[in-house]
Amino acid sequence: MTVRASPQRTARTAVATAVVSGVNRLSRALGRGSGTVVGGRAGLVVDPGLLAALADGRQVALVTGTNGKTTTTRLLAVALTGTGGPTPVSNDTGANMPAGHVAALAGAPDARAAVLEVDEGYLGRLIVETDPDVVVLLNLSRDQLDRIAEVRMLVDRWRAALAGLSPPGGAGVGTLVVANADDPMVAWAAASAPEVCWVGAGQVWHDDAVGCPSCGGRIAFGDDGRWACDRCAFARPDVAADVSGPDLMLADGTRLPIRIGLPGQFNRSNAAMAAMAAARLLEATGEAAAGAGVATALGRLAGVTEVAGRFSTVTRAGRPVRLLLAKNPAGWTAIFDLLDETGDPAAAVVLSVNARTADGFDTSWLWDVPFERLGGRSVVATGERRLDLGVRLRYAGVAHAVVDGPLPAIDHAVAGSSPGTTVEFLGNYTAFADLRRAL
Repeated sequence: MTVRASPQRTARTAVATAVVSGVNRLSRALGRGSGTVVGGRAGLVVDPGLLAALADGRQVALVTGTNGKTTTTRLLAVALTGTGGPTPVSNDTGANMPAGHVAALAGAPDARAAVLEVDEGYLGRLIVETDPDVVVLLNLSRDQLDRIAEVRMLVDRWRAALAGLSPPGGAGVGTLVVANADDPMVAWAAASAPEVCWVGAGQVWHDDAVGCPSCGGRIAFGDDGRWACDRCAFARPDVAADVSGPDLMLADGTRLPIRIGLPGQFNRSNAAMAAMAAARLLEATGEAAAGAGVATALGRLAGVTEVAGRFSTVTRAGRPVRLLLAKNPAGWTAIFDLLDETGDPAAAVVLSVNARTADGFDTSWLWDVPFERLGGRSVVATGERRLDLGVRLRYAGVAHAVVDGPLPAIDHAVAGSSPGTTVEFLGNYTAFADLRRAL
């Protein structure tokens, strides 16, 4: 565990912690929310240093990236829990900004470990305030363009923040960065860190990584997943582990099966990233023998079958409906891969898109999603931006219906699809949440 300097525990910190719990309880009692953010905001007003104080003395892992944060955070927390072991505190509701982190940590004062999902824009702040043992970097692509803006700007901010991490040796063990070597933007950012574990986790979306962040040249991607700049020496780094189909291949030739209850290749990649991060923490605490941490972590993940409702199946009008979340071009592309891998090609698909604060107001990303891949399926468009979605589907040549409301849209899909098939529901963030509430 990293050795941290203890911030002074003041009376203000104690009051702020009590405020977090009290405000969150009141929020839940009044039915104004789940009580995972508003209390944290109030606590930070009382004590701006509250996050650092609550993280002090804990083993901390941060997970960030454009896609897969929530799933990987859950998998990493499960990998660290073990059989009957202490459960790490985690912001498993997806409240991934400092207020959510404060609320989670304040709610579990005795937890010795914390696994925190972090919004991409807040990674630098979380590094400074929590002094993490591990940072997991999944991918970077366009998302919420009205808030996060250019991917390259975010990459440069990550690179600067990671350069300030604690190096190995000295008073503590330092911070390990577990980074996806298949994403050039992640590779550029992580290369500044003192200690990096590179993982070949795959990358289905390349459109935001064609320009070399080092020299401005062009990144060329090979069929084998390797990539390199056509002008300079910037290229995919050598990896400590590589996701190969259903297995994780370690650099020493060891092949470990990735057996999880979550579908799709991208979830096997998420599990691999979680396992490589967990290995450092499990071995540091003696829960796994040296060199056995990855196998121990992977062995604990088989029971995870859904994450915050994602990948779960519900029944509507006697028919199974699988709930899937996708919020940007990279995520939608990965979900289409999942449909090809595990879905019935005759299954009806309901697409639901909103444009609220949590989604991002700019929906121009719809034109970058390869909706053409849904050709030949029965497709229904719904959500607040169903008309925009309908226009995009029309230009993609995908026959579809436009229906107002997620439940009527599912009912329409059920009525128009073959008996015995599963209806696939794909929604972005708030559209997914709307359906879960309606169900």
